[in-house]
Amino acid sequence: MATTDLGSSLQHPRRSLGNRHRSQAEKFLKLSNDDKSNLSWAEQSARQAVLHDFTHPDNWRTLLTIKLEIEDHLGARAVLDDLFLILGRDPELLSQLDGVNLGNAGLSLLEGALSVDPLDPDNWWELTSQEGGVEAFCERIRNLDFTDQRANILFSRRMERLLDAGYEDEYLELTRKLLAQRPSNHEAWDKMGKLHERRGEFDKAWLCYDQAQSNSTNLNSRDDFKVRMESLIDGKGKLAWKAPDISDRLDFLNRMQILARPTTELAQDEILEEDTELSELDYARQLFEKDRLSEAFFIARRLATQGDTEAKLLAEKIQELMVNE
Repeated sequence: MATTDLGSSLQHPRRSLGNRHRSQAEKFLKLSNDDKSNLSWAEQSARQAVLHDFTHPDNWRTLLTIKLEIEDHLGARAVLDDLFLILGRDPELLSQLDGVNLGNAGLSLLEGALSVDPLDPDNWWELTSQEGGVEAFCERIRNLDFTDQRANILFSRRMERLLDAGYEDEYLELTRKLLAQRPSNHEAWDKMGKLHERRGEFDKAWLCYDQAQSNSTNLNSRDDFKVRMESLIDGKGKLAWKAPDISDRLDFLNRMQILARPTTELAQDEILEEDTELSELDYARQLFEKDRLSEAFFIARRLATQGDTEAKLLAEKIQELMVNE
């Protein structure tokens, strides 16, 4: 596994459990040669393998193989839909497969997807780091939807590889989009804050640390940053740093709300039309009811920053849901 593991405490895929369930699935699949009743046990174990570790390609291969073995073509299609969703691809692309016999093409499609877009972040980086790969990836990611938590985790790890290779500006731009659609990722907020701090972008660093500390009871990122900034003042002409004022925070939260909006045409069609006579808080509540949690969160957080106590309660409620998602 990669040494830089962004999702280590964010519902990190449990590889050991995934391996165990996949091993059981393979055993039952082998036994099904003599007794077909073992296929149902094989399918259950394979589904558990993917559930526990969606980052291991063999878990997907095993599940799809079993689906095809029992001639569950609708189930096989669902497996491919799910994989493409995690890979950040538009599931609508699979509509082109309507009428195609997945019994013949299913495994080939899966292998083709994994060969050009590996689940392992190091294998992915080996391909992406080739000439033109980073630019193509950045262009692609700007148009993807990462509201699926698994996709968010997968692409967060890929962002780590960008940063390790020195693509700081690209990392900041693309990670900001990921965080807009999954603001509860306090590790990513904290890491982005450290990068801004190292670059001397102190206001941006504070805003990131503020989000990190707000989304975790175990982090003191914002408070520790304030202590570090105060220690820089040596009484020799340096001006004391002040936290961004409310207008800066409101602008930041408004930009994050915009980034949180879906990018696909299908998702855009599902966006609520904002009623000009509807209060922003009521609009946030409607978004919340439609499970557009990230957008609702940033609106509520912005209103809470302005002193709206009801908005603060809504933001806390959404935050709790996202953390436990």
